[in-house]
Amino acid sequence: MTTRLVQDLSAAKQPPSYDEDLSDEKGALTPTAVSINDEKRPPLGAPVDASSTGMSALWQYWKKPKLDLDTIATQPSVFDDPNTIEAYRPPPQYENAHKFDHLARWTWREENSVLRKIDFRIMLWACIMFFALDLDRGNISQANSDNFLDDLSLTTNDFNLGNTLFRVSFLCAELPSQLISKRVGPDMWVPCQMVLWSFVSLSQYWLSGRKSFLACRFLLGFLQGGFIPDVVLYLSYFYTKTELPIRLAFFWISNYASDIISAFLATGILKLRGVNGKEGWRYLFLIEGLLTLLVGVSSFFLMPPGPTQTRTWFRPKGWFNDREETIMVNRVLRDDPSKSDMHNREGLSVIMIWEAVRDWRLWPIYALGIVHMIPVGPPQTYLTLSLRNLGFDTTETNLLTIPSVVIGAMMLLFTAYFSEVVNSRVAATMILQLWALPLLIALYTFTSDTSQWVYFAVVTLITGFPYVHPIQVAWASRNSYSVRTRTISASVYNMFVQAGAIVYANIYRTDDKPLYKRGNRQLIAITCMNIVLYILTYFFYKTLNARRERIWKSWTPKEQQEYVENTKDEGNKRMDFRFAY
Repeated sequence: MTTRLVQDLSAAKQPPSYDEDLSDEKGALTPTAVSINDEKRPPLGAPVDASSTGMSALWQYWKKPKLDLDTIATQPSVFDDPNTIEAYRPPPQYENAHKFDHLARWTWREENSVLRKIDFRIMLWACIMFFALDLDRGNISQANSDNFLDDLSLTTNDFNLGNTLFRVSFLCAELPSQLISKRVGPDMWVPCQMVLWSFVSLSQYWLSGRKSFLACRFLLGFLQGGFIPDVVLYLSYFYTKTELPIRLAFFWISNYASDIISAFLATGILKLRGVNGKEGWRYLFLIEGLLTLLVGVSSFFLMPPGPTQTRTWFRPKGWFNDREETIMVNRVLRDDPSKSDMHNREGLSVIMIWEAVRDWRLWPIYALGIVHMIPVGPPQTYLTLSLRNLGFDTTETNLLTIPSVVIGAMMLLFTAYFSEVVNSRVAATMILQLWALPLLIALYTFTSDTSQWVYFAVVTLITGFPYVHPIQVAWASRNSYSVRTRTISASVYNMFVQAGAIVYANIYRTDDKPLYKRGNRQLIAITCMNIVLYILTYFFYKTLNARRERIWKSWTPKEQQEYVENTKDEGNKRMDFRFAY
């Protein structure tokens, strides 16, 4: 996180002095701050300085400076410079263009009030929807604790194949789902997804064998694919880039909450085994599928298209008044003017898709998407099966999964804060690999004589890993720097993540059980490789920034201004953009 400064190239008589630490939140360089005071311009708020780094910054970040709530909160931006405002002005087709006002000013008290309302109205329901998603995709784990595989005469390899089909279909649906969402709007597409997959989920009550199991896993993955990038793009309409990462962390916290609550639900529901001659896992799929259906139907009424589109026939007054809408729109655009470059109902052309996919500057993040979860994926997938193999019964197995979820949730919040405090995505995301390596080595040394509680402790720590996926999603979004690229990059990144899940779904094999020595040896090697990849990614983006810095400094202020006003470069291709790393 860095200081936000005002850009006024025309006022600089000498080439402005740039420094990497003076990049704004979206990565675009800004020269030394200058004041713009004239009779027509109301005063701006003091720039928020969050540029301090190091461990001392951790306390500063938690404590946060005390602000006079009645002072101006409006932050300086390119819209305050007469020479650049037209280059960044929202186009007429932008759905919130009628609320854009570069002279709008508001206080911290007003901004905090609006932000709380957004958190309650928008963010809370996004978390509930994600809770429902994880309820349906994760209950296979609780079913395993109730002899699910034996009841359907399935082997471990059948289970692996089901997970592979789930991931493949999830992957295949990512980009098409994102394109549909961009055309019709996530407020319409996401509820449709939820209703459709809830029917597949509850239909697992009638599973009869291998074929029906594999078919349901494939359909469930296909209908859930794209949900996460769809919702992340939707949230970006309401939040600035400094606010979004921590909210994405809480978004994924709902995933962990689902794991904890589903463990308790499963403990009770699985006791229905024998009722009407049916297994307990059948009732688990049925009840949780019905819960998701309820959330999906409700989402049609609780997901407005955007900040200025909350009024509808069943909500005539909307959620926000005119003043609040003005604050929402202008605070987001001041933070990132690129968010106005597409309408929220505007589709993407084939050329746009191709341009986004071939953006080699994002390839390192995509590569990390494939491999970063592999070290911890198999132990997590096989957690309940491993606990059953250790002799724990169904109830004990479900309850013993809770400690790893609690640890993981705490580590998720820590890494989200750590990422912004040290302003290093690589440092924050590599924590997962450093966490997993010694634990995997310990797991590899275990024998059949190892205490079940020692095994439980190590596996719990492995599966309670720091979940860095939200940080990498935000990282890809920040380095995209345009709505159209961000839309595609979110899907492509998640496709690579699913590809990695396909890989780790097949590392633990039946002929390697119960200790999976060969599989753990492979996981250790991949973890070491990942650490090297993260270091290389750091130097990749550092080198790109240094090269652009040299070119930008070689230009005169007039040349810099002409570039900003006339360049055809878009997104992260702009010479005044700097990558986060």
